[in-house]
Amino acid sequence: MAFGKYGGAARFFCRFAAAGLRSSRRYSLRERLAMLPVSGAPVSHPVSIRWDEHQIPFIEAQTDADLATALGIVHAHLRLGQMELMRFIARGRVAEVTGHIGLPIDRLLRTFDIGRAVPDILVGLPHETRNWLEAFVRGINHCAAHAPALPREFALLGLKRELWDLRDIVLLGRLVAADVNWIVWLRLFKFRNLPGWPEVWRHLLRHDTLSFESGSDAGDLGRSFAGAAIRSGSNSYAVAAARSESGGALIANDPHLSFMLPNAFLLAGFQSPSYHAVGMMVPGIPFIGIGRNPAIAWGGASLHAASSDLVAVPKGASLRSREERIAVRGEKDTILHIRESAWGPVISDLPALRSQETLALRWMGHRSSDEFTAMLRVNRARNWEEFHTAFDGYALPGLEMNCTEVSGDIGQLMAAKLPRRRNAESDDMVSQPDNGWDTPMTSCDLPCRYQPVEGFLASANARPDNCGAIVGFHFSPPNRVRRLRELLGGHRILSLSALMTIQCDCHLSESLTQRDQILSWLQGAGHGAREKQFRRALRNWNGDYDACSHGAAAFELLFVHLARAMVSVTRRAAYDAAWGTRALIWADIMAAPAETRADALGRAVVHAARDFSKASEWGARHRLRLAHPFGMIPLLGRRYRLADIPASGTSETLMTTAHGLTNKRHHARYGSVARHISDLSDPDANHFALLGGQDGWFGSINFSDQMTLWRRGKYVRLPLTPAAVRERFTHLTVLAS
Repeated sequence: MAFGKYGGAARFFCRFAAAGLRSSRRYSLRERLAMLPVSGAPVSHPVSIRWDEHQIPFIEAQTDADLATALGIVHAHLRLGQMELMRFIARGRVAEVTGHIGLPIDRLLRTFDIGRAVPDILVGLPHETRNWLEAFVRGINHCAAHAPALPREFALLGLKRELWDLRDIVLLGRLVAADVNWIVWLRLFKFRNLPGWPEVWRHLLRHDTLSFESGSDAGDLGRSFAGAAIRSGSNSYAVAAARSESGGALIANDPHLSFMLPNAFLLAGFQSPSYHAVGMMVPGIPFIGIGRNPAIAWGGASLHAASSDLVAVPKGASLRSREERIAVRGEKDTILHIRESAWGPVISDLPALRSQETLALRWMGHRSSDEFTAMLRVNRARNWEEFHTAFDGYALPGLEMNCTEVSGDIGQLMAAKLPRRRNAESDDMVSQPDNGWDTPMTSCDLPCRYQPVEGFLASANARPDNCGAIVGFHFSPPNRVRRLRELLGGHRILSLSALMTIQCDCHLSESLTQRDQILSWLQGAGHGAREKQFRRALRNWNGDYDACSHGAAAFELLFVHLARAMVSVTRRAAYDAAWGTRALIWADIMAAPAETRADALGRAVVHAARDFSKASEWGARHRLRLAHPFGMIPLLGRRYRLADIPASGTSETLMTTAHGLTNKRHHARYGSVARHISDLSDPDANHFALLGGQDGWFGSINFSDQMTLWRRGKYVRLPLTPAAVRERFTHLTVLAS
């Protein structure tokens, strides 16, 4: 059969369709654990791995190297399919398995050259860190080579067993450290040629708008991928012992990423001579990013740091070229010629950034840094001072990190390496070459807080207060951090259960303020029975975006139709591209002449009331769909979509379920994906939940079993003490050489 230009992609879809027609068998926990290759493991002593009913492991090893090896085996056992997909993306090899449809992703990543610093990073790794990573890789390769079966992703994509090495691990670290500014550039660049662009750009810089609403990404697959991969947020907050009901410091974290299965995190606990901790790990990355050890607990939120500049290359500047060969399934290889400047790769040759100017990417990630050593030190830290100094050498992604101590004290720091920029506002997203890169700032230069008088610390991707340095340009609106300060502030004593309630909070005061303003404008607008019912729901709303709320649905519908009536399509598109749709539209509504607004509001009420009469609950329109990335494939992907449920929350509530500006039934694709709370008065009071499940194996009983806990605001308890571990982790496997 001749498939033509898209032959590789056609074969991929045929393979996908054939595999999808096969029945999916269910795997019990016992069956899944039986698939773990425990004999012949590259360990020096037997390693015990205890598992709970959710297939969460607690590893007990006699040496640190054996612990790292066991972690590699566990990661591969649970998430090898996911890890392979991440590795192919990081290498820019997507077209190799999907055909022509993957080329935009490969072009983007090869051009951005995210692995440029990997060779230098490997050379500079401390001996201890290199040994740890090598042992982790040995574990991955043991599982990949000796597991009795491979994940379904291998069959669907035609993958083969391929050994991992240190470069793969470090490259994954660079992939997850991508700069949030890239996504702004990719979406906004096409608007630079519109009249009034400098005014629009300054408008974006002055308003904190980066709320990652999940409307469909315009443009090619490469930009869609960028949207899914780079979006990152989080809520993180700490409470000092003096404000805690238990007498111990408290910490809570819920990272925000794109919704998908398997989850972006897995849960694990472990103990060896140097390490003893529980928490969240990124598959393929061998340290706990959010978690707890016997002395401290840690977590954080994206700083939305600007670790990149889009640089205008001076005319006449010397350029060289490098060649990238991209294998394309079912077709000839594609040769990509990428121009290089002294400031980084030229990215204006990409279709999404096509420009008459020569524009280069200057990224801190193109320079050597050592996040692995930093985070391993965090995992071992015994107090705030060790936590703080651990970030020497850390560069990206920029994080605002919180720490709680068993002593009861709390602290917060900025972990980043950034240029010393001088100008916080400009007329364009393009910078000049001289922009403070010669003497960058590190965590030591950036402000930190320890033992705050308020007795709490809160982070939610908002613009830092009185920072004294330019750390970024595009921050989330302050709604979430204000809500946290409201709920944590005052003199109230806070409990573990109170923090659990806060993580499910879906109140948005700003929407109530806007609702009140709109009601004051409405007056006589809309007299029909349908309009009166609509206005009643709007008037009685308490500001909660609960799935069963009628008022939330009424307000959102009115906002959509008012925006359509008052803001031009082109301007709305620019706002949407910057994920600042709502804040910027509201500013335009407030600035409009009263007569224009009154006319638009009258029409908006009629349209909104009509929509409201068809579905009046927020959750009937606002949905949460959980799916594997294969679920994005039209028709054929249905088998890989597991849930379609009413969702509480919105783009800027603490319980984040981001959505675009629409009056249609829609799916939130970004928001809270995992939860963590620890009470440091008790080493066993560590509570976690994943949106989905722990196991990435299709058909596993643990593929999405935490979904029910998530919806109910419940958690899995991960203890630290040996007795509690043995009580809760009742399934035992032993790795032996």
